[in-house]
Amino acid sequence: MLAKKKITNQSSFFFTLEDTLSHKHPLYILANRVDWQLFETEFSPLYCQDNGRPAKPIRLMVGLLILKHIRNISDESIVEQWSENLYYQYFCGQQEFMATVPCEASELVHFRKRIGESGIELIFKESIRINGKDSDDPDVNADTTVQEKNITFPTDSKLHKKMIKKTLKIVQDEQLPIRQSYTRILKKLSVDQRFRNHPRNKSKARKADKKVKTIAGRLVRELERNLSPDSIHQKTILFFKQVLTQTRGSKHKIYSLHEPDVLCISKGKEHKKYEFGNKVSIVKTQNTGVIVGAMGFRNEFDGHTLKPALEQVNRMIGKEPKTVSVDRGYRGNTQIGATQVQIPKPFNDKKQTKYLQKKLKEAHRKRAAIEPVIGHLKTDHRLGRNFYKGIIGDNINIMLAAAAFNFKRMMNKWKSSFFVFIQNLFTQLYCCRLNWIIRSKIAF
Repeated sequence: MLAKKKITNQSSFFFTLEDTLSHKHPLYILANRVDWQLFETEFSPLYCQDNGRPAKPIRLMVGLLILKHIRNISDESIVEQWSENLYYQYFCGQQEFMATVPCEASELVHFRKRIGESGIELIFKESIRINGKDSDDPDVNADTTVQEKNITFPTDSKLHKKMIKKTLKIVQDEQLPIRQSYTRILKKLSVDQRFRNHPRNKSKARKADKKVKTIAGRLVRELERNLSPDSIHQKTILFFKQVLTQTRGSKHKIYSLHEPDVLCISKGKEHKKYEFGNKVSIVKTQNTGVIVGAMGFRNEFDGHTLKPALEQVNRMIGKEPKTVSVDRGYRGNTQIGATQVQIPKPFNDKKQTKYLQKKLKEAHRKRAAIEPVIGHLKTDHRLGRNFYKGIIGDNINIMLAAAAFNFKRMMNKWKSSFFVFIQNLFTQLYCCRLNWIIRSKIAF
């Protein structure tokens, strides 16, 4: 006996997202507030109009970049989640549900390279505009932090081992002769390098490190002899020689083979003495908490970063701030253009009056309000570890993180206002119900 067919009232997949989604969702509101036509106008000239494969929609690519940093996920993850999340699809301009991935993850890399720093700065400027009057605060706070690069903790032994692997890879690709690959010797030396902090293993580990460096230098010299003078690997050979010759006190040291521009920066932190990356400057409004400036630097003195940071603020909001509050790391600056620089002084001087001490404490507290903002950027918006390559990647990552912070700020503001409305509504209904019960009991 055949089973009866189940009759379901399943709706069709061919529906519009605008009719299905909640109009009070923060992502839905944000999608209708962003000026997408601005990006179309600015980025369209970067594409060829009459040749090549049709490009992906600009709104799709910009939306994926924004969502990636808002949700703190990778390129691969945002592409996968896009096909599962209806709000993501609506935010990126999709009108109907699409079950397939919108693009390859590598296309986001190409898009970031295509629009460059100026395009990312345009996205950052739009995030400031979304916040409306909150970004018009004449008083701002500024501070610097370290944006760490996606590299392992650098040691000379790690660099030499990676050089050996890369050298052997070039030998294999070019089919060059080699006297010895040192595979067995390197395995034995890696055992000697383990547990180097143990007192009995320190001398053995140091000898192993020297032997690894010797092998690396030997392979590099042999590779140089076997390569032709016009080979494409000659720059790589010079780069390896620079790594081999650098010492503890060398300037412009190389800490990573795939990220040679990484710098060693010390900010005086107790839990992290050295950080490997680059310095970034953050400028936020003092009273509203909108990030109006985000720039990447190398390892300059904090006082030298303030002028370019304020110039960027002028480009973003169209005017110079009245005052900027900084810490004593910016000493030496009193005024930059029309902006007065406020550096809090110590308030523990016995000669100071109680009133002056109170004012200095308030100045300290106002300036310290930027510290949790930096913490949120690192924890929630991918500033804690930068996965983008090169110096351009350093500048792109900080601006995208700041833009995501501003977008998320407005989303939280819309969310809180909605919940406050619902809460007040339920409170009023409860009070009306309570009054009705009391009146009915009195009448009875």
